Amino acid sequence: MALTTSVDVADVVDRVRDTLEDVFEAVARVRERTVAIAAVRAAGRPLTTVDLAGLRPLLHDRLRRHRDLISGIGFIAEPGLLGDAPAWLEWWQTSRDGELRPLLLDLDPHTSAYSDYTHWDWFALPRETGQRACAGPYVDYLCSDEYSLTLSVPVHHGDRFLGVAAADVYLRHFEAAVIPLLRVLPGPACLVNARGRVAASTDARHLAGSLLKRPDAADEVRRWPCGDIPLVLAQMRSA
Repeated sequence: MALTTSVDVADVVDRVRDTLEDVFEAVARVRERTVAIAAVRAAGRPLTTVDLAGLRPLLHDRLRRHRDLISGIGFIAEPGLLGDAPAWLEWWQTSRDGELRPLLLDLDPHTSAYSDYTHWDWFALPRETGQRACAGPYVDYLCSDEYSLTLSVPVHHGDRFLGVAAADVYLRHFEAAVIPLLRVLPGPACLVNARGRVAASTDARHLAGSLLKRPDAADEVRRWPCGDIPLVLAQMRSA
């Protein structure tokens, strides 16, 4: 099989990176604004849900700016952070009719299966590693019932972990953006996250959502990190 040149692969990697950097830039703005809100309250009373409502103009703006890729965005608080709620998501999303709407969740541990969101990769990975994360694809029962990716970053004020800032990207939107890029490569290719889960693929043997942790040595050609984006391009041998 004739392989593409490193320059060709590098161009694909750069374009994939740029696609998701736009999403991470929006998430970084949410982190910055959250830290600014926390700093105002640092010497006073604990943060409250009313304080986090100050994020809404920014969340609405980013949803409108990136409506082709971002379906939801917001801040998810570390349990116990707020003075008026044990857990909280200040989260807004675009509905099917194009309206911006808040996510209203029952977070009562006695009535809701979603009251403890800290075990989800989009929360656990940034908290554990201190790095940004790309979780999924997974069926997002919490927000949309859509097959999605969630891009998230940890939020700290000083040494204190406050929670994570995050954005959802429907998998169909992500695939529409990156599959044409992968198809210019001469062989099958996959984009794989830090957990080894395939985020997009042109290889029928490795579908989106499947795991690609230890592919056969004869099957995989090379892995290309996508810069600081927590995805890797795995270029495969043809079937």
